[in-house]
Amino acid sequence: MAKMAASMVEGGEDSFRKIFKFYRRRNPPPDLSDVIDFSRCAPGEQIVPVNLDTAAVSDVEATRVGLQPVREWRAFGLRGHPGFIFISDPFLRGTQPFWLRQCLKIYPQKPNICNLDMHMSPLETQDIWGQSVHSLRSSPAGKREARTLLERLRWVTLGYHYNWDTKTYSPSSHTPFPRDLHLLSAHMTAACGFPGFISEAGILNYYRSDSSLGIHVDESELDHTRPLLSFSFGQSAIFLLGGPRRQDPPTAMLMHSGDVMVMSGPSRLLYHAVPRILPAPPGRLALETGGSIQTPPPQEGSVVEPVSEEEWAVCSRYIQSSRVNVTVRQVLAPGQKFPETPRSHQTTDTGQTDGYDDGE
Repeated sequence: MAKMAASMVEGGEDSFRKIFKFYRRRNPPPDLSDVIDFSRCAPGEQIVPVNLDTAAVSDVEATRVGLQPVREWRAFGLRGHPGFIFISDPFLRGTQPFWLRQCLKIYPQKPNICNLDMHMSPLETQDIWGQSVHSLRSSPAGKREARTLLERLRWVTLGYHYNWDTKTYSPSSHTPFPRDLHLLSAHMTAACGFPGFISEAGILNYYRSDSSLGIHVDESELDHTRPLLSFSFGQSAIFLLGGPRRQDPPTAMLMHSGDVMVMSGPSRLLYHAVPRILPAPPGRLALETGGSIQTPPPQEGSVVEPVSEEEWAVCSRYIQSSRVNVTVRQVLAPGQKFPETPRSHQTTDTGQTDGYDDGE
């Protein structure tokens, strides 16, 4: 990656944009030899180990949200990017289907907001899952005349609902944040050294195989001292992590199903992007498409519930060519309030293709 970035800087063009275009290229396909794969890497010159707080989350607490004991997590950082933490699939086997089911069936429900609400009535988007189940379950995607509502889903907002036009949050646009997702996020952040994290806003991005997410920085939250969490489910993706300036050359890495990223401290406001969705490598798609799933027996107090065969038939069909990303943020510092006059942000020049330019 260093050689590629250096050559692009020398060429005089915005290096981030040029690398984004390189990985998004379809013909010929890009060379992926410079892309970091944390699932196969060991600490070295560029990758550094990250010590987690194993006492912050008990084994029982971790299991209740579908996570392995913290001592089993494989956490890495990148030299030159303090505050960036990459955790390679810390989920217990069989628990990712629950979180995917939540992203497809539960979180898009009202009163949460999705992209379909921009041009459809609330009545029409009330039950996106229910209106899509029969078609997804009964016929191959290529043989259907029209895509289902679920397949047309591009984003969902939770908690304080992000305004895509003004790039702000508002106390007047708020619904309760899902308790299960908050518990998962709170345990993840506590293990990474951030106890007391409050999940106040979430953005879910739904990617098709040809989707991308343009170059941007997540700066709309009023408090940047708290980390930003990113969960990935389904197909893999190339993630580009740049610097504090828009033109800084990025580092490319793979995000597989179950992987978690934490952007904190100096890395909280770094530019980043997703230029490409890739097929999950054999054995890395822990969602086990095409067969039945074995969910661990529920424990007392567990938020992870069994996924029915009928639900999994829909989820597995959807995820065969799609990726879901969930980002969770704390918007306000403890005791902080929204300003009386809402702030406005300049639109980030993202070059994105799917109608959203924030979120990951």
